[in-house]
Parts: sequence; structure tokens; C-alpha cells
Amino acid sequence: MRKQRLFQVGMACLAVLVLAAEMTVAATAAASAADVDETGRNEAAVIAVDQHWLEAELDGDTAWLDNLLLPEYRSVGADGAVHTKAAIVAHAAKNRGNDAQRRKVEAWLKAHPSGQSVVIHGDTAILSFYDPAKGAASDVRSSDVFVYVGGHWHALYSQHSAAAKD
Repeated sequence: MRKQRLFQVGMACLAVLVLAAEMTVAATAAASAADVDETGRNEAAVIAVDQHWLEAELDGDTAWLDNLLLPEYRSVGADGAVHTKAAIVAHAAKNRGNDAQRRKVEAWLKAHPSGQSVVIHGDTAILSFYDPAKGAASDVRSSDVFVYVGGHWHALYSQHSAAAKD
């Protein structure tokens, strides 16, 4: 039973790391993302919000995360483990004043370059991360679902696939 719990905790940490790493993919566009209006109802705004999300997690900006993540937010790992808003915010708090997680994310990103695609329909946006060598149509590593509420994009759901583990 203890091994199973350790495995679950390890998978939860891996899911959070993969989520953070995938969001860092936007770092290549970070300079331009900083100039993007995050309240816009367009692809650039969704990508900018996602990049801000990553920075907030890595910097431990729990106030920003608390505002971004809707109360019902869930992240589902490739193993099916569910991570709540509270778990994501608590994990981010541990990063405050510590760059260990940032170094891990940067190393993962260097080894796993990702492309991004955004689909917006009404007040809903889906941001998907994929292996650029395989393309968005055949290799989705993860997707984040955003809802436009009160003039801002908010995260509602994230799903990770086994493709994220290569």
C-alpha cells in the first residue's frame, strides 16, 4: 500500500512537472507574449495567459494562480490521477524563492520541444501541446481548456497523454 501511495505521489509530481514544462514551451515567444493583452479573445492572448501560468507556478505566485484556476479546475495525468486547483496552488507555493523546479522544467523543455495549437469557439479555448516532428494532428501531449469569464481567460481543465513521456 505504501509503494502504491508513493507511486501516486510521484505521478502527481510528474504530472505537475509535465504541465509546467509544456507551458514553458511558450517561453520561446515570451518576449512577444509580454506585449500581448491577456484579456484578448484570440490565440495570442491564450498563449500569453498560459505562459503567465507557467511563470506563476515556477515563481510561486499563488494569488495569480488562484485567480486563473476556476474552482472546478482539474488536471488529469496520463495515468488518470486527478489534481485539483488546491493541489496545483500548494505545489506552486513550494517554488517561491527556489529555482529548482525552474531548472527541471527548462531541462525537460530542452529535451522535449513542443508545438502549440489553439482552437477558440465562443468563450472556450483549447490549447494543445504536441511533438512538432509528428504534428498536432497525430501527437497531442496535453491540452488545457480555458473559459473566458469576466473579461479574462480562466483555466478549467487540463489533460495529459502518455505521449508526454517520450
